[in-house]
Amino acid sequence: MQEYRPQGFTMLPPVVKNLLIINGLFFLATLVLSSSVHYDLVGLFGLHYPLSQKFGVWQFITYMFMHAGFAHILFNMFALWMFGNTLENVWGSRRFLNYYLITGIGAGLVQVLVAYIRISTLEAALSPQNVQLVYSEGYEVLQRGMNYSDAAMASLNLIVNTPTIGASGAVFGILLAFGMMFPNSLIYVYFAIPVKAKYFVMIYGGIELYSGIANSAGDNVAHFAHLGGMIFGFLLIQFWKKKGTLY
Repeated sequence: MQEYRPQGFTMLPPVVKNLLIINGLFFLATLVLSSSVHYDLVGLFGLHYPLSQKFGVWQFITYMFMHAGFAHILFNMFALWMFGNTLENVWGSRRFLNYYLITGIGAGLVQVLVAYIRISTLEAALSPQNVQLVYSEGYEVLQRGMNYSDAAMASLNLIVNTPTIGASGAVFGILLAFGMMFPNSLIYVYFAIPVKAKYFVMIYGGIELYSGIANSAGDNVAHFAHLGGMIFGFLLIQFWKKKGTLY
């Protein structure tokens, strides 16, 4: 049975190393610009719903490099280092980068699809005038730290104008790939509890599915984006397997 433990930071492959650096630079830039000139970098680079005034097609890539806080980026970068290191060494840099970007973009697409389904339900409960009001002024309302008193309008506004950020979709894709390629490797949860990679992936996937369906109030985690990264990762790995080019 294989045991998997991180090998250290000294011999990082180039893509993992550069992704860690780029994410760190974006995080620092977000903090500096917000505190010094009050510029909202998340508004520019976070992934907004396509009908939002703040949407830009580039956001399907740039959202992966934005993070909400230190714990957010720390978790994602630790997982990227821990699992991405091995995958890049096995696949090579180009394939690993392609996988990372495709799963990240796929996660964003799934997030937008789920948002569309929820938005359609909310719009059906509102008048066309109120729907248009949300799309035309909702972002500015949220920027003032406010929201609409009507519950449906408030929910619609949050979905349309709250950006999705973080590398989690791509990171969950990496986790899925590690679990598929090294299913019996041991991952030490909290550095102490050994769990086979295949079970670790299934448990995490189940938690994300349950949390996404539950859609609890106050839960601002993009659970379906995480699942989207895993789904696109699974499809891509199956495609490479079929072509006989996985290794």
